[in-house]
Amino acid sequence: MQESPTLVRPRFLNDRFQNAIILEHPDPSLDDYLREQGITPERVPHEETSDVDAVIERLKKGQHDLLYKRSKFPVTEEVLAASPNLAAIMLCCIGDDTVDKKACAEAGVLVMNDPVSNGRSVVEMVFGEMIGIARRIFTANEAGRQHLWTKSSTRRYELLGKTLSIIGLGNIGKQVAKLADRFGMDICFYDASEVAREVGETLGWTACNSIDEAFAAADFVTLHVSAEDPRGRSNQGLITYDHFKKLASERGENSPRGFINAARGFLYDPNDLKRAVSEGHVRAAAIDVFPEEPGSSNEKWQNPYADIGEVVTTPHIGAATQEAQPRIASRIATTTRMFNEHATVRDTVFAPKETIGARVETPYWALSVVHSDVRGTKKAIDDSVYEAGASNLNSNHCDFPEYGIAYDVNALNEPLSDAQLDDLVQRAVDLSGDPHAIRSIRQFKVNGSH
Repeated sequence: MQESPTLVRPRFLNDRFQNAIILEHPDPSLDDYLREQGITPERVPHEETSDVDAVIERLKKGQHDLLYKRSKFPVTEEVLAASPNLAAIMLCCIGDDTVDKKACAEAGVLVMNDPVSNGRSVVEMVFGEMIGIARRIFTANEAGRQHLWTKSSTRRYELLGKTLSIIGLGNIGKQVAKLADRFGMDICFYDASEVAREVGETLGWTACNSIDEAFAAADFVTLHVSAEDPRGRSNQGLITYDHFKKLASERGENSPRGFINAARGFLYDPNDLKRAVSEGHVRAAAIDVFPEEPGSSNEKWQNPYADIGEVVTTPHIGAATQEAQPRIASRIATTTRMFNEHATVRDTVFAPKETIGARVETPYWALSVVHSDVRGTKKAIDDSVYEAGASNLNSNHCDFPEYGIAYDVNALNEPLSDAQLDDLVQRAVDLSGDPHAIRSIRQFKVNGSH
């Protein structure tokens, strides 16, 4: 008889979330939203966030259910291990670059972000920068500080009639395109996603078959891609010197040749952009994100473009507005409520745009499981519910094949006992042959909806 694999015990999560640790100073309204749900927030002073070991000690002491952060603090295997109660990383931003998503998947910890709330802030900044570099406002300001009067129409342009190429037609990219339409610009775009391409073409914009083509056709290029492409491959180094060299090559010499990056700092080597600027392929650029960024305003930082006057830099402030941050707090709090009170998952970076939850009238018992996607694991859950004598009123299941896991949520008429949950875990191991088939389990009664 074949010996059963040695079981790796999953996380048995709290029925209702009790404690949250909050890093990197998201909007203070988040704390009030969490308290309304019965969750106690522990807000770490901003200056302490850069001390990973200190945060890990706080997690060990507080045994938090949820971790909220913005774009700097690294979520590693060690961070995840510090609190066995940890159910999710809640990102008060879009970017998930600083989260070890494979480690989260292995631990059964979900990762959710806010892909929409900062869009308007980023879009307005991009257009402010585009107008600024088109009219050479930034260089005029610097000249004026040196008591120089530089009134001239040389290399100053309107946006009307110019071509804007957008690399990445996601939420922000589409908003940029719509606003550019209103400015009378021609829109080209490149996106590796077939769905995004279809959407863009439906809206009347010109799809490019390559990044080369997008750069060559453009007076301005703006980047709005995520950290990974649709296949989960890193976008690091996506843009090269050869792309910069092609900017506006189809537009002739009389072009602004502007470049804007408010997406990710690692999409290209700053030296490639500097070379392209020095050789005149790019005449002006506005950069908000960098390969290396300080954790706080107190840290020393080397601006890679400090000696290039044609490159305007800002300190990653695309989403840093008085309006965006409260919106983010509100949305991520709603995401939390859906997860906390109904086991419904939305905006998970494992499956963007998916909402995974049971659809049935309350009351019911929610049984949610993060499990491996090895064959037999889902069957073990269903069989265990059946063997326990419970009725599955409704269920929803979503695989995240890139990370080798799935999320399964079930609405039951009665709960499984602790012994039956243990049996579910063992059954999954036996059927799948995966000792870590079940990554995390949570069960609680859903009484009503908000």
